[in-house]
Amino acid sequence: MDFFDFWTEDIAIDLGTANTLIIHDGKVVIDSPSIVARDRSSGKIIATGKNARLMQGKTHENIKTIRPLKDGVIADFQASEEMIKEFIKSIPSIRKRIFSPSLRMVICIPSGITEVEKRAVRDSAIHMNAKEIYLIFEPMAAAIGVGIDIMEPRGNMIIDIGGGTTEIAVIALAGIVCDKSVKVAGDLFTNDIMYYMRTQHNLYVGETTGEKIKIQIGAATEDLETPPEDMLVQGRDLLSGKPKQVQVSYREIAKALDKSILRIEDAVMECLSSTPPELAADIYNTGIYLAGGGSMLRGLDKRLSRKTDLPVYIAEDPLRSVVRGTGVALKELDKYKSVLLS
Repeated sequence: MDFFDFWTEDIAIDLGTANTLIIHDGKVVIDSPSIVARDRSSGKIIATGKNARLMQGKTHENIKTIRPLKDGVIADFQASEEMIKEFIKSIPSIRKRIFSPSLRMVICIPSGITEVEKRAVRDSAIHMNAKEIYLIFEPMAAAIGVGIDIMEPRGNMIIDIGGGTTEIAVIALAGIVCDKSVKVAGDLFTNDIMYYMRTQHNLYVGETTGEKIKIQIGAATEDLETPPEDMLVQGRDLLSGKPKQVQVSYREIAKALDKSILRIEDAVMECLSSTPPELAADIYNTGIYLAGGGSMLRGLDKRLSRKTDLPVYIAEDPLRSVVRGTGVALKELDKYKSVLLS
């Protein structure tokens, strides 16, 4: 072990539109919403992560909450950099150090990313004192995190439904054979629910409430085996302007999300239709793996299984499968060198 290694900390980052997760020493040390709150007059960041999320939709004119990532890529360069810096600073073993260590990082990125967006990720890592930077595509990280052996000459299909994008990929021999990235994911589901509440119930709800509805009673299909109970939703009446409450069932939410889920189904079918026949035969035997927070939508696995006539499996801990895979790639750098972009 040389002196450089002693001063270097290894960090794996899943920079997500909705949540940022960081692995250090093989453990998930940060799991926080990708939100920052900024003071408009001074331009200072006053809260990040969970604290900033509590302020979302409740701020006055001097405070602005920003989500620095859009569709899986950096939209607000400065805010995202400040956010990641804060997160890294709060990792317990790094916080104890007198000098800030140099970092070796593996960051995962969407498969549909452009060169400019890649450079933005790399630049912000350099500003954070990263000496070695590797990038890994999200579907690849998700596949490793789900436990697929990506080195084998066997085709596997993985669908990673995050906050900003849904990444669909067929992976074999440590490479992505065909992939499709669509901007339909958790955030759009939330917007669909907010729109539905406005048009069907004349109820104006904010993003936080929309998200709550999605988690509590969100469904991809109306025929669930164990349906969730109806939910009481509070918001502002669009006609009278008064606060009011309505009761909503999961069936309504399934209707509200139908169009977006159809787009995901179409993208999956498109990816399957461009898969080479030998790999398609493999996928028939192995099925499809779902990862990412969006895959927890009730009945989505059944619906995709009906559409594709293939078995669909949800990862054990779908929210963390991408960051887990990124962590594994970092730990076994030599083994996974071929799938990392340096």
